[in-house]
Amino acid sequence: MLSPDDRTMPDTKPDSATDANLATITGLVRYPVKSLTPQALEAVTLEADACLPHDRRYAIAHGAAQFDSANPAWVAKRNFAVLAKHDQLAALTSDYDPETEQLSLSRHGKVVTQGDLKTPAGRAVVEQFLNAFLDAKIPKPVKIVRVPDAALTDQAEPLVSIINQASLRDLERVMGAPIDPRRFRGNILVDTGTPWSERQWVGGTIRLGDTIEAEVVEHIGRCAAINVDPDTAVKDMNIPPKIVRTFGHMDCGVFIRITKGGELTVGEAISLA
Repeated sequence: MLSPDDRTMPDTKPDSATDANLATITGLVRYPVKSLTPQALEAVTLEADACLPHDRRYAIAHGAAQFDSANPAWVAKRNFAVLAKHDQLAALTSDYDPETEQLSLSRHGKVVTQGDLKTPAGRAVVEQFLNAFLDAKIPKPVKIVRVPDAALTDQAEPLVSIINQASLRDLERVMGAPIDPRRFRGNILVDTGTPWSERQWVGGTIRLGDTIEAEVVEHIGRCAAINVDPDTAVKDMNIPPKIVRTFGHMDCGVFIRITKGGELTVGEAISLA
């Protein structure tokens, strides 16, 4: 079983990108259960018009969700437990095995529940814990749900997110405090060496590694979820208003659509296609 630590999000700072390359890939991350902790990867196979494998494969639907389990289809994030409203979730560490789809949840280093998410019985075990753990702010009962062959990301389209660590360093300067990349829940961490240079990619086409190509679709607008400390589950910053006042936008990162698939590894470059 993979046993990623949610503290293993890369924070390396490589040399600035060369003239030929836009950025260096410093991390690959997926979130098997929406709003739970990340799984860091050294390599991943990406397919055209798809998210990272097992990214947001499952989500925690609340009791008032407009989600039909008999006919599952993508629905908006307001139907799910999300960090912006349910910051308690940040206190849980998740461990997910993509081969068996076994999920275990830990708190303060102790496993509090586990179950096979492929089976109703396994999901029921995890749901029982979550219904007891989550406070009254979320409508009950909550359920673990999925959509076959789709990811329950915030967008109906199968997009992959990129976060520029050079931009995060600039944001740290503005905020006057360290900012953990996990707050932004990105899939591909990169370093361009120049803050906010990823904004210039929107509308263009990039190459990731040797073979993967992608359209840069749009900027990623940010909400209150990034205010939650991923270690303490406390809202200890008010980042979005600071971004607006300082930079004149509410964005951090870009979304891409994979148009040509392939293998991607940490340390490879991003260049113009």
